[in-house]
Amino acid sequence: VQLQASGGGLVQAGGSLRLSCEASGNNADYYAVGWFRQAPGKEREGVSCISPGSTKINYADFVKGRFTISRDNTKSTVVHLQMNNLESEDTAVYYCAARFGSVCNDNMAAWGQGTQVTVSS
Repeated sequence: VQLQASGGGLVQAGGSLRLSCEASGNNADYYAVGWFRQAPGKEREGVSCISPGSTKINYADFVKGRFTISRDNTKSTVVHLQMNNLESEDTAVYYCAARFGSVCNDNMAAWGQGTQVTVSS
């Protein structure tokens, strides 16, 4: 599977952004898709994950209530990450990744290119 991420940009604190990730290739419908992020000088961390069919959704504690992950209504291989009430601490390069099955972990099979999210305070 191949992944193409889009979205990101510069926003003021309290603002919103939406990231999108399109998976393509054989059996793309059967991959869990996750969003990860890495801030300068910090380790990569998981943000959210959605399973095929959206039956399982997980969020990191630091984004619960602010971020929403979903599959596109018309094309299920496109995954959106709606980010609301952004904080300066959310500034990072965001990556989408995919893994065959229903869960995300550190052993994701495919990664998209990163997209920069910068939140100004």
